Amino acid sequence: MVNLVLIIMVILFSTSLIATGNLNQQVDITWGNDKAKIFNNGSLIILSLDQTSGAGFRSKDEYLFGRVDMEIKLVAGNSAGTVTAYYLSSQGKNHNEIDFEFLGNLTGDPYTVHTNVFIEGRGGREQQFRLWFDPTLEFHTYSILWNPQSIIWYVDETPIRVFRNLQSRGIPYPSNQAMRLYSSLWDADNWATRGGLVKTDWSKAPFKASFKNFKTNGCLWSSSAKKSSCPSSNKGSSWLNQQLDGTNIQKLKSVQNKYMIYNYCADAKRFSKGFPGECKFVF
Repeated sequence: MVNLVLIIMVILFSTSLIATGNLNQQVDITWGNDKAKIFNNGSLIILSLDQTSGAGFRSKDEYLFGRVDMEIKLVAGNSAGTVTAYYLSSQGKNHNEIDFEFLGNLTGDPYTVHTNVFIEGRGGREQQFRLWFDPTLEFHTYSILWNPQSIIWYVDETPIRVFRNLQSRGIPYPSNQAMRLYSSLWDADNWATRGGLVKTDWSKAPFKASFKNFKTNGCLWSSSAKKSSCPSSNKGSSWLNQQLDGTNIQKLKSVQNKYMIYNYCADAKRFSKGFPGECKFVF
């Protein structure tokens, strides 16, 4: 009985370590110096932005397919002009990228959630949403699932967007470049808020965004071996084969009907000569 109790305690303790993680071990500060600080023994990172600089970090590990989750509390108050970015990206001119970008706004006005996909250096696949809560009051979980079937963006486990793998139909999909998780806080008042009409109010600086509970579940990429390795525990995991079921498709449609404010697949003026091929296959 004592041995059984000890085994259970070890399992629970190990599970807790995996769940909470340690940002000191998970990420590297990439720019901003003292504008990026890790607190509470690695459980919290705060990025700051003022007129001198913003800041950013990236995951130590690279993945070729995986799921990333992060709890984020966005810049409070008058955040106009600021962008809090949270995305997966490879490197180089012809890079792949999967974006969450949170575009600040005037006090009391909602944030815009900007999503995009870059494939071989080409983006232009934007969808934008309003959130149905105030993302500055407390932490919310933002997730990117990227597997061989599709990319799914989640907000608190609610799917808001899907980009499907349609390579069999000649449509590009990010499937051959390993990516890291990146996050940053920076000034983009030339476009972020109402197309750049509302500028950053530097009297409200420093602006701050907070991050915690960074979780990853994916196939680690080895640069030296130039291949990915999925742990045996992952090979049958739900994320690797996950697609939206009927219930989650209905949730997705509900969010898009209520909160989507821009969809490139509905922008006839922009695509006057015809929509991109993937637009024929959206849910």
